[in-house]
Amino acid sequence: MQNAPVAVLFVLLGSPGWAASSPRVVDGDTIVLNGIVYRLHGIDAPEAGQKCSKPNGKSWECGKAAISALEELVLEKAVDCDDRGQDGYGRTIGVCKVGSEDINAMMVATGHAWAFRKYSTDYAALEDQAHSSHIGIWITDNQTTPWDYRAEKWTVGLQEAPDGCPIKGNISENGHIYHTPWSPWYKKTKVHVDEGERWFCDEAEAIKAGWRAPYWGR
Repeated sequence: MQNAPVAVLFVLLGSPGWAASSPRVVDGDTIVLNGIVYRLHGIDAPEAGQKCSKPNGKSWECGKAAISALEELVLEKAVDCDDRGQDGYGRTIGVCKVGSEDINAMMVATGHAWAFRKYSTDYAALEDQAHSSHIGIWITDNQTTPWDYRAEKWTVGLQEAPDGCPIKGNISENGHIYHTPWSPWYKKTKVHVDEGERWFCDEAEAIKAGWRAPYWGR
């Protein structure tokens, strides 16, 4: 992957009453800050196990690269996130910043995430710039978007899951963790119903039952 030029993006600071804190990275577009799960507004990063194409036809782990990029932007830094309501999974949608730097924007500008145009065009211009510069996910045009990747994995999961419910609810020393069909650990995760583990039909159901998504980052 080519190194992306770092754009300096200035935005208005968040409300002065917010308490800044260092978050934990869940994946390339999700963090936990002060106990709140934030889904970064307007972007969609490659999934943790997703790979992207290189010009030579080989692949690179763009999902892991997105997680690393987000870690570099936020870990051990004072992060502020605004609140733009919740999604269907109880996560808070927000724009997160370190000082005046818009983290969401930086993920798109450096080619580590798509602008999620289905929900917002706020970062569409930055995506166009990254695309024209052929950086990150745009080193080739032959990439699978994360929403198509999830749909493909979901279809495969449905073929193997009981009663059309392909999400695996696992219990381990890390707690009650659920794995969607696009999880890197999906295939090796076994569901032991007799031990309290279970299958879920969607993520909202799993979260409501007390399970959480795995943390792929630090």
